[in-house]
Amino acid sequence: AIAVAHYTSPYVSAYPWSGSGFGTKYANPSTLPASNSKHVDFSPDGSAIAVAHNTSPYVSAYPWSGSGFGTKYSNPSALPTGNGNEVSFSSDGSAIAVAHTTSPYVTAYPWSGSGFGTKFSNPSTLPANTGIGVAFSSDGLAIAVSHDVTPFVSAYPWSGSGFGSKYSNPSTLPTGTGRGVAFSTVGDPQTAYNKYVAVSHATSPYVSAYPWLSSGFGTKFSNPSALPAGTGSGVGFSHDSSAIAVVHSSSPYVSAYPWSGSGFGTKFANPSTLPTGSGFGVAFSLDGSAIAVSHNTSPFVSAYPWSGSGFGTKFANPSTLPVGTGRDVTFSPDGSALAVAHATNPIVSAYPWSGSGFGTKFANPSTLPAGSGGGVSFSP
Repeated sequence: AIAVAHYTSPYVSAYPWSGSGFGTKYANPSTLPASNSKHVDFSPDGSAIAVAHNTSPYVSAYPWSGSGFGTKYSNPSALPTGNGNEVSFSSDGSAIAVAHTTSPYVTAYPWSGSGFGTKFSNPSTLPANTGIGVAFSSDGLAIAVSHDVTPFVSAYPWSGSGFGSKYSNPSTLPTGTGRGVAFSTVGDPQTAYNKYVAVSHATSPYVSAYPWLSSGFGTKFSNPSALPAGTGSGVGFSHDSSAIAVVHSSSPYVSAYPWSGSGFGTKFANPSTLPTGSGFGVAFSLDGSAIAVSHNTSPFVSAYPWSGSGFGTKFANPSTLPVGTGRDVTFSPDGSALAVAHATNPIVSAYPWSGSGFGTKFANPSTLPAGSGGGVSFSP
């Protein structure tokens, strides 16, 4: 399946997905999200789907099956307190967290087949302001929130009891509003540094990365010698964590670096053909053979071969382009398709993907999402 969060009712649209592309749209959930949807996430086992949105209850979740949306789970008894910006399930599916406006800025719940459990107590030390992004570490032992006031990122131990005492702020803070946060686990022989956390942010150096230790943030890795060129909108590690990429607001719009236990390597050469505008989303394919960037100027998505040498020659643009600013981009789990959520009708565009790049665009879904696309996600 593929799901799109968007800004006009029904605020979330989902479709069967196969080698032929979009199937007939699943029926809308009987109880819709309440307003503009910012982000959508499937649970790790694919049995649930959750949407972060404006307007109370700020998060809506549904059972998910081959039949589509089930009856909406009851709202949590204690709601998030402001517009939901991002929602994330823990890697084992036992918890769900929402980053939102209004204190406490992050809200988390146990998650089970019955839906939301009783809200975990707020962290004793809250994030400092609006929560923009939220992520669990891959081992489920930590949670991090990017936010818009210093220290710009807050992280906590995580367990079945919820938030632990906030880890000390990194000794060298990110320098501006945290836009995105990502954990990585690397199969690196340097066992003291086999976990990392990176934050994309406003204000130079636009990306900050740290070893992640049992005690929290380690000493910040040295800034890359060649910095991203403007506000970092998103950051992602390749799936084998041998590289890190940042999309940003000024040319070249994407910057990528080798990654190891020593931190940033020497920046890979810019792609010979750059994305054409501010980058908003970045994704590596699961096998690490390609990287894609969604951006705000036609062709709205740019994709490149990826190897240990960095960017290859840009793949030809798809013959039928996305329509409007590309807000999010993702590869399917098996790497056979690429999808872009964008600002203008048809709101989502999807393409076969292979070593040759984009195939002929899959036909638009027969029933389109309604309003600007905010995020796109394939089920596991």
